Amino acid sequence: MATVINGKEHAQQLRDNLAIEVSKLKSDHALVPGLAVVLVGEDPASQIYVRNKAKQTVEVGMKSFEHRLDTDTDEVTLLDLIASLNADDAVHGILVQLPLPPHIDEFKVINAVSHDKDVDGFHLMNVGRLNTDGGGVVPCTPLGSLMMLKSQLGDLTGLNAVIVGRSNIVGKPMAALLLKANCTVTIAHSRTKNLEELCRTADILVAAVGRPRMIQGDWIKPGATVIDVGINRIEENGATKLVGDVDYLSASEVAGAITPVPGGVGPMTIACLLHNTVQQAKRIAGIDLSDQ
Repeated sequence: MATVINGKEHAQQLRDNLAIEVSKLKSDHALVPGLAVVLVGEDPASQIYVRNKAKQTVEVGMKSFEHRLDTDTDEVTLLDLIASLNADDAVHGILVQLPLPPHIDEFKVINAVSHDKDVDGFHLMNVGRLNTDGGGVVPCTPLGSLMMLKSQLGDLTGLNAVIVGRSNIVGKPMAALLLKANCTVTIAHSRTKNLEELCRTADILVAAVGRPRMIQGDWIKPGATVIDVGINRIEENGATKLVGDVDYLSASEVAGAITPVPGGVGPMTIACLLHNTVQQAKRIAGIDLSDQ
């Protein structure tokens, strides 16, 4: 039976460490990291995410700034708000909650956020740096996944990693991080030929394809470490439940370690958002990132 990689415990440890770091930034540098979250519209899932982010931001001693805009807010108004947040010295991280309403250009909005305050790691400058010199801001979900992998496995050098999913938010940055960690990396997707056989070669299997329970236990190499990024809502036995992209029951019989859904990657995503905000506050203030 696979070891369960408990994302809630990992996230709590990271938040505890951040609270200590934030306290030292306040006492040693009079610096209080600030995170601004912008929500456009009434999407229920997005509202829950924003509420959780704001709560955890305050809990670690940071400042939280929330901006909730109506669904029919025009693009110019949103861009003006982002410009004001870029210029606000109390704000060190800006997160625009996705998805945006269809009348707003998501690409334009993402790249309107200063790359120094882009704690999502979606700005073209940060994407470019991740894939070249390894610097810049790393997207939160891949970063949290890497932290858990290193905690579980230690040195990842030489391991064969297969990522199922090629999104700009998870699949591609996850590949860049694993390459930097000296893994041999393959990016696959729903149209990959012989996908089952390819998955069976993986020492590390990252599932981020957005299809509920797509990856079955017999797709997994015995003893492999499985990171399930999927969050899918399905109807089962008359109730709505969350499941991942991996069939957890069958996979846990084969894998060496696996993240559950919920309670796996999700909590680490928010914790890494706070981590990125603290790092950017230090960069903006000219504080050595190895300090604290």
